[in-house]
Order: sequence, then structure tokens, then C-alpha cells
Amino acid sequence: MPIRTVLLYSQRVAALKNFFALREWLTLLLVMLLLAAGLGWQNGLGRIDQTLYDKLMSASGKPARDDIIIIGIDDYSLSELGRWPWPRQLHARLIDRLGAANPRAIGLDVILSEPEQAPRLGDAALQAALARNAKVVLPVVMSNTLTGHHASLPIPDLAGAAHKLGHIALNIDNDGVLRRVNLLEQDGARWWPHFSSQVGGDGLPQQRIPAQSGRGEPVLISYAGGSGHFRTVPYVAVLRGEVPAEFFTNKYVMVGATAVGMTDTYPTPVSGQSGGMAGIEINANILASLLDGTSLSAARPWQTALFSSLPVLLAMLCYFLFSPRAALLATAALIINSLGLSLIAFQYGLWIPPAAACIVLILVYPLWSWRRLDAAISYLGQEFSRLDSEPHLLPEIKDNGVRSADILERRINAMKNASRRVRDLRQFVSDSLDSLPDATLVTTVDGYVLLANKHAVDYFASVGFKKVNGALLPYLFLTPGLSPPHALDPSIDSPFNWWDLLDPERASTFGDGVDFRDKSGMELLVRSAPCRSNDNVLTGWIVSLVNISPIRSAEHSRDETLRFLSHDMRTPQASILALLELQANPASALPQTELFARIDRACRKTLGLADNFVQLARAESHEYRFEEVDFHDIVFDATDEMWTLANSKKITIRTEITSESFPVRVDRGLMTRALANLLSNAINYSPEGTTIVCAMTARQGLSGSRIACTITDQGYGIAAEDQIKLFQRFQRVDLPNQPRHDGIGLGLVFVKTVIERHHGEISFTSKVGIGTTFTVDLPVVAEHPRPDEGDQQL
Repeated sequence: MPIRTVLLYSQRVAALKNFFALREWLTLLLVMLLLAAGLGWQNGLGRIDQTLYDKLMSASGKPARDDIIIIGIDDYSLSELGRWPWPRQLHARLIDRLGAANPRAIGLDVILSEPEQAPRLGDAALQAALARNAKVVLPVVMSNTLTGHHASLPIPDLAGAAHKLGHIALNIDNDGVLRRVNLLEQDGARWWPHFSSQVGGDGLPQQRIPAQSGRGEPVLISYAGGSGHFRTVPYVAVLRGEVPAEFFTNKYVMVGATAVGMTDTYPTPVSGQSGGMAGIEINANILASLLDGTSLSAARPWQTALFSSLPVLLAMLCYFLFSPRAALLATAALIINSLGLSLIAFQYGLWIPPAAACIVLILVYPLWSWRRLDAAISYLGQEFSRLDSEPHLLPEIKDNGVRSADILERRINAMKNASRRVRDLRQFVSDSLDSLPDATLVTTVDGYVLLANKHAVDYFASVGFKKVNGALLPYLFLTPGLSPPHALDPSIDSPFNWWDLLDPERASTFGDGVDFRDKSGMELLVRSAPCRSNDNVLTGWIVSLVNISPIRSAEHSRDETLRFLSHDMRTPQASILALLELQANPASALPQTELFARIDRACRKTLGLADNFVQLARAESHEYRFEEVDFHDIVFDATDEMWTLANSKKITIRTEITSESFPVRVDRGLMTRALANLLSNAINYSPEGTTIVCAMTARQGLSGSRIACTITDQGYGIAAEDQIKLFQRFQRVDLPNQPRHDGIGLGLVFVKTVIERHHGEISFTSKVGIGTTFTVDLPVVAEHPRPDEGDQQL
């Protein structure tokens, strides 16, 4: 098919144009991936990642362990025992008192690398206490020298008597905050475990000795809480026996300085406004994390590089496949996901810095948007310049201004001119379509809507099409469930498919259109005409739908009228002629009185039929003479007019009205005739001696105050199967047990037409053998208070 060939050619051209965009996209993708990987390889971008880490650490606090007790060398103990350093005999007494309580381990975080001054009785006492209580761990101080790391052990006597030794070296970050610790430090050929791991004992997982010399792999400290998180008792209180011995039973006891003036405090992620945390509390946090198995480890550089690169790859794929809005939302989602994944990994003991991924994601979207915007501006500038040089379809006012030499300004001016021409042309086409009296739309070759006037929009929206901002969405116009069409031309085989309207080979066949009925019962005439380009290539179809329902209704009314004229109107006249012929023959002549009576009845019947037609024609016309009257007066006029007929059948007409006035704007003559018709029907179809009630009540409707006039009789009633005939032309309801009355079935049609032309409504209820009630509902001109109701009888 030619259409498929054109589409295939268009796809190939589009693919060729997209090649340059793909090449630029691949270049930017490679650059951004390298940038993300390079930043991720740094394994943290300074204060950005450190601040986020500190926030996460502060928010992930845990309850303090009950089996870790800190004995603090605090300001109170210094005031009681004197200035530091204290005699080592005090430490010996403390260890003996603690040893009697049978703790799990004792960590004495006091540097003992130099002997006590003479007579050195404290060293001997402390050595003996360490030997008696084989649960004490002493610290080893690590220092950096030109030859590498050097360990400063306690004096030999104390080192030999201690149960274990552990280093207390700290690994402070470049911002001065203590976030990590090396669980292993090397001094020559010997590796020293950390002080806290030694206090924890052999039950803790053993650290793997690194293959290379130097320092072990750093581990992030999982802080359980800030300063004062663990239970702390003063040194002097324990020394004096003020703390029960069972308080330390089966506990990890750590002794260290907590006094402000002893310069053993360090900033930590959880320090907050306190300024720092004592070294013994830091060791307690390290011990708690080792016991809980919640030590944090930092991701390796390649892991962080991969973590930073994957979101950038996904973002670039979104930029290439999705719209700018969707790409922006995807970028925001990827940033949130990167932060979320970093938080999840942190909860599972792995810290992956997310700053590199977030920074590159924030950078890549404006870069890609700038490149695409620059390409779009360049392309639009070229296209608008071409449009500016093409012939103009509509008259324009010439611009005699000075032509700018700036290329950007020239492109802006060309864009303004082209945009104005497009708007003018679109408005011209839109006005032309809207000015057409019929529903008209322009479609593609496969039936999708391109343009539609207001009549088409309203019609197709009523049969199920989506309408947005007053326009049809691009949609197949042949999709509604229409009934099978019937061709106007008898030579066309019927039925045929709707798609035949878009068949170029059958375009001339359906030039006269196709007549069909839609879901709502509206009869339409649809025509289609091909729309071709300058090269005579089929580009679409112009489809119009003409509402022929009024024409069909007029034809139906005409046929009914002709049938009536050919039968009902001719019958009385034929009767008169027949009587005159009989009267010419003396043998068949009637008495003069009877002859005149029969001619009178025939003439009156003809006159009544003609009057019904005249009144209905006037009711259906636009020649109404509106005036403001009280509806009471119309009711009185109608009842007065029907008094003679009612009196002849001994029927009482009772009006139940109020003294309140009901001003309405009506054609008084037509409205009176309508009520008189309803009263006449009530009288004709009611037995003698019954009562007809005409009542008026006021009510409040959605559009304002209204009046309801009801006419209730005690007549024969109307069967349910006959009720649908009441307001149809030339339809009568006659039952065998009811008297027959002259009429052709136009009275109620006249009533309904008059009521509806006055923006009113008419309804009825009826039960066979009980009676019928007709209700006329009309709007009133103004609201008035309602006094007490009264009754009047006629």
C-alpha cells in the first residue's frame, strides 16, 4: 500500500535524524559514568558524606548494654583524691575491690608506660593486684615515628602481670571527628588488637591479620549513644565501697578518665552540642558494637564507584526514552533511591557514601536538557527561517523595521512571524469549520481525528468520545456503536462497512452520503471526501454529518396530515354531498329539520377539525404574545368556558386555590385553551354526577419558584398500555364500555406543545375505574407569601 510505503520512509528519515541524538547521548553517558565512577572511587566526598553519616549515626541509637560499666575518673573523684596522677596503690585497691566482685573483665584505660617515682611502692602494689586478678587489660599507646608505628607498652613489671594488652590508637578523620578505628595495629612483627576487643575476651570474632604490613582495615564505630549513654560510677565511690560488689558481677568494667580537664575527649558523630566524648566512653561503644556484632564497615572504592554509576546509567536511559517531565521525575526518584539504598545498607552494617551519585544525578539532567534545548532551538530556528521565506496564505501587514544583524534576534523574529502565521491560519481554519452548520471533522487516512468543529465535538462527546478542553482527543471517529447504515442510493449493496467511507476506490460511490440512525435515535446523513496533498497524495478525509431528523420528522408529519386530510376531513364533506343528492330525490328526501341537523353536525365536525389544526399550528409556531397575568385568571377563564359542557353532564368543577397571586408570563389565549382542553377531556371521560377538582399549589424548584396546577377527575381512567399514546398525533383512547367522542387525537399534543413552549412540564397519573390527574408545572415570575388556602366551587 502507498500509505505503508510513506510511513516506512518517514520512519527511516526519523531514524537517521535520531542517529545524531544517539551519538550525543552516548558521549554524555560515557562522560557522566566516568565522572560518577571517579567521584565514587574517592569513597566519600568530605563534609557532604560525613554530615549525612553523622545524621544517620545520631538517629540509629541503641539501648545501653547492662553488662558494660564505666568507672569514671571524674571531677568529683579528682576533688576527693587530689590532683592527677594518683598513687598507683589506689589503682591496686580498686582492682582488688573489683576482683572480689568477679567481673568478666576489667579494662584499666590508664597509661602506665613510665615507672612511678621512688620509692615505687605503687608499682609493686599494682603488679601484685594485677597478678591476683587475672582479668585486667592494660592499654598500649601507638605512636608514628620515622621508622613506622611504635608501640609504647606499660612498664615491664605491669605488662607482664596484666592479663592482656590492647592498643588505644584512634583514627580521626580530616574534619577532626572520630568515626573509625583500626582493630589491629602493627609494631614491627607484632600485631596489637584493640583495647576494647581484648576486654571483650576470646569469645569475640578474631580479626584477620592483613597480608600487608602497617595497619589493619579500619572499622566504622557503631555508636550506641552520646556522652553518658553507658552507666557510669565515680572512681572514688567504688574505691570507698559505696557501690555494692554485686553491681560489677559478671560485667565488663572499664576504668578511664571522664573529667573535663584531662584532655581525653574527642568529637564524635553523636557528640552533638556536648563538644566531645571521653576516650573510655568511645572504647565502651566499640566494645558494645563488638559484643552485639553491629560493627560498621565502609564500602570498598570499587563498590562505591559502581553504586554511583548505576543511577547515572538509569537516568540517562530515562532521558533517552521518556519525556522531559518523566525524566525529571525519574531523576528525583533515583536521587531518593540512592539515599534510601545508602540508608538501608547503613542499617545492615555497610556505609556507602551517596554524595557522588546524587551530585552527578543533579548535574546530568541540566546538562542533557541544555544539549537537547540547544539542538531544539537550532532546529526550530532553521525551520522557522524556512517558513518565513515561504509564500503567505493570509494577508499580512508589512513590517518596515530595520533588519537586525544579530543571528539570535533574526531567529526570534522569524519564530514570532511563523508562530503568528500558524496561529492566524489555525484560527482561519477553526473559524471556517465552526461556521459550517453541520458536524464536520478532518481525519487521517486511517480515521484518527485531526480537526473538528464545535458541532462535531458536541455530537461525538455525546456518543462516548473523550473531550478535553473543548476538543476531541485524537481518536477513531468510527468506534461508537452505530447501527448498520443504509445507503441512499438504491444501487449500492446494503449493508456495507463503515470503513468503506475511507476507501479511496469507493469515494465517488458515496458522494450522496449515507443515511443512518445513531444510538439516541437521531437520523444523520454522513458524507466523506478525500483530502489530498499538493502531490495528489491522499493525506486524510473530510467527514460531515448532517442532522436530517427534522426533515424526517416533517416528512412523517406530512404523511400523517395527508392521511388525515384524505380521510377525516373528506368524510364530513362527503356526507353533506350525499345528503344533498338524497334530498334531490323526493322518494329519499329527509325532513328539513333532520336534514339541517345532519348538515350542521358535519359542518361543526369539519370546523372543529380545522380549528384543532389551526390551534396546533399556532402552538408550534413562534408567534406567542406573552404577557404577565395571574394564573388564577387563566383557571377561571378555562372553567367558565367549560361550565356549559360540565353542566350538561351534571358534573361539578371545584377549584382549590389560594388567595395568593401567581404571576406568570404566558400567552393567555393559548394557555387558557390548553387548560380548557384538559378540562374538556376530564368532562368527556367522566360519568355524570362526578366532580372534577382543579387545584393550584406553589413549590420551590431548582430554578426558582414554580406553580403546579392539577386537574383530577373521577372518570374511567386510562389503561397502562394506552398511556403511551396520549401525547402522540392522531392517537385516541376509546374503550368499549366508554362513550365515544369526536376527535382526531390532537388535543393533548396541543396542550403539551403549549406547556413546553412556556418552559413548563406536564405529567399525569391514572388508574382504571378511579380517575386521572393531569399536572401542569410552570415557573412563576416572582415569589409571594402563601396565605391560607380556600375552596371555590363552580
